[in-house]
Amino acid sequence: MSPRRRRPAATRRPPVRRRTRRTRRRQQANDRLIGLLAATVVALALAAAVVNWLLAHWWILIAIGVLAALAGGGWLRQKQQRAQWETARTRGLRYALTQLDALHHARFEDAVRDLMRRDGCQDAARVGGGGDLGADVKATDPYGRRWVIQCKHRRAGLSGSAVGTPDFQVLNGTARQVHSADIAVIVTNGRVTAPAIAFAKQQRLHVVDRHTLGAWAAGSRPLWELLRAVPPPRKPTSLS
Repeated sequence: MSPRRRRPAATRRPPVRRRTRRTRRRQQANDRLIGLLAATVVALALAAAVVNWLLAHWWILIAIGVLAALAGGGWLRQKQQRAQWETARTRGLRYALTQLDALHHARFEDAVRDLMRRDGCQDAARVGGGGDLGADVKATDPYGRRWVIQCKHRRAGLSGSAVGTPDFQVLNGTARQVHSADIAVIVTNGRVTAPAIAFAKQQRLHVVDRHTLGAWAAGSRPLWELLRAVPPPRKPTSLS
């Protein structure tokens, strides 16, 4: 009997699913590339068409440039006018004590800030609020000196509660150490107790009481000309 013939071993074929996934991914990548190329060609064609159109209508570019220059010039003039109006307003700024008495305490701080700006402290800013650490207004005068001002507004003026030593102790503890003040001031439209005035003199703090505030707010002299023993000017800064 003839020996049985062995059947050849069947060759292993790759799974159909794997081959289909690879083909699909390759096709998707090709589609994305073709789409990107098509979008690039369209964008370049549009850009070329716009450039050609503008070259053919060159006067439109000139008109756009003129309009832009006019708009920019108008904006610059308005900005300069606003600056001039603000300068004129601050130079002519005056307050009567009755006006200051009627203010809310926050608006009183704004008024002190504006008076410092009137005197040439361009960076004067109101910083009062919760956790102000004894500073309601900060400013640098034209001589480079740093001012830290605590405002104490009394709606009743002289009839309100007097500013006492504890208020000056708070200012003394933070003005120089925390805020780097050269000049530390308490401004009030009310009264200041005698012990507080003595403490302020001892600690080189400055007091702007109702009388001094009235002269400062209603006049045109800067505050440092109304106070005694003000530190000498530092080297002039950019604000000078």
